[in-house]
Amino acid sequence: MHSVERIGRYRIQRPLGTGAFGTVWLAHDDTLDMPVAVKVLADSWSHRPDVRERFLSEARLLSRAGSPRVVQVYDIGELPDDRPYLVMEYADGGTLADLLDDAPLPVPEALRLTALAARAAAALHEAGIVHQDIKPTNLLLRTGPDGALEVVLADLGPARTLAEASGLTTASGAAGYRPPEQTEPSAGVDARADVYSLGAVGYHLVTGSAPGPPGKVVRPDRLRPGLDPRVRRALMRALRTDRKRRRPDARAFAEELERLARGPKPRRRRHRLLGLTAGAAVAGMAFTHMDHGPAPTELRIEDATGRVAAVVPATWAGQVRGSGWDPRVLGLPAGHQPGFAVADDLARWQDLGADVDGMFVGMVGRGEITALVNALTHPGCHYDGARDHTLPVWFGRVRTWSDCPGGGSVVEAGLTPPDGSGQPQLYVQIRQQGEPKGVRRVLGSVRVGG
Repeated sequence: MHSVERIGRYRIQRPLGTGAFGTVWLAHDDTLDMPVAVKVLADSWSHRPDVRERFLSEARLLSRAGSPRVVQVYDIGELPDDRPYLVMEYADGGTLADLLDDAPLPVPEALRLTALAARAAAALHEAGIVHQDIKPTNLLLRTGPDGALEVVLADLGPARTLAEASGLTTASGAAGYRPPEQTEPSAGVDARADVYSLGAVGYHLVTGSAPGPPGKVVRPDRLRPGLDPRVRRALMRALRTDRKRRRPDARAFAEELERLARGPKPRRRRHRLLGLTAGAAVAGMAFTHMDHGPAPTELRIEDATGRVAAVVPATWAGQVRGSGWDPRVLGLPAGHQPGFAVADDLARWQDLGADVDGMFVGMVGRGEITALVNALTHPGCHYDGARDHTLPVWFGRVRTWSDCPGGGSVVEAGLTPPDGSGQPQLYVQIRQQGEPKGVRRVLGSVRVGG
């Protein structure tokens, strides 16, 4: 460097960091009386035209982004030895990596900061740019007007336009934060590559450890016991190796994290009617809200005729509809039959991407319920297999799907008497957030009256 005191008109104060291609200095712009960060291409790379072009390309992409969530470029220049330098916004709070020195962050704060990082990535994507190297050291912190930390995305060295990134790729990104498609030359990358990296950042902030290689990531709740299952599902969905199963873009991921950071909304207790189109099992039904006062751990639910009943966790019983169903919606012979549905949010029952806990039970007058259950499928979910259960009053054919688009599970069951008499027979569907649990207990509680 031609001077340890100045780069152009900028007075050098101290180094902020050194990377593979250059050094970033804290400097002061005496003309505008403000601190700035000055990034200088390393001398060892100055003779490489391709590296020089990549260095200058970063300035162009930062300028193209034009967002306060992405570090701002104020000036560009050259040293006497022809090395280029960029003059950029200085973020006074260090980086996200600095927050990880002591211990994992409180979960709401970790989610808030990751959501801010995702908002910054979304700004890049909306400008037609994919970052390809999002990690804690590239996420700068600055103090906002209210004193809260804000996140600014920096270091667009590996970044490319989405049009360029859709073709052949070159390996980029840091281990633990790099999605699998960035190591496959023919895969191409899009905004979902950055969603993976953002999921890895959130995972690190929540657990205190960077995730393992793609496909071998330890569930975050095993590193942080007691973690809300919804947080675990959100992070693991972002870290899926199949990019089609991640959130479609960084904005959607940010919105999900922001909801989780705020915590669950208090459940409204007033009576109301809800319209529902709930898939084959409960199509066209309307559900009423039930107010049970202080919630017990379990509740007995029955249909309007009192013929079909079951005991379910009280947390499922936000809404109930008990006026029966028509089995023809599943391809069985038509006819009104007793049945009920109960769930914490029946309006979203049809959406496999929604977090729903609940159960549908319906009597089947004619047809073969076991053959029906064997034929059901749930595209987008992982099929875990089938089991036969002998319950207190039922023989049950039970098939299970997990890791559905929203991270939940589906259980389909056909119940018949264990004596082989064939009647009565029942169709049961159970939806749960996360992996299925307590299924045998719930199925075993099903009863049919006279």
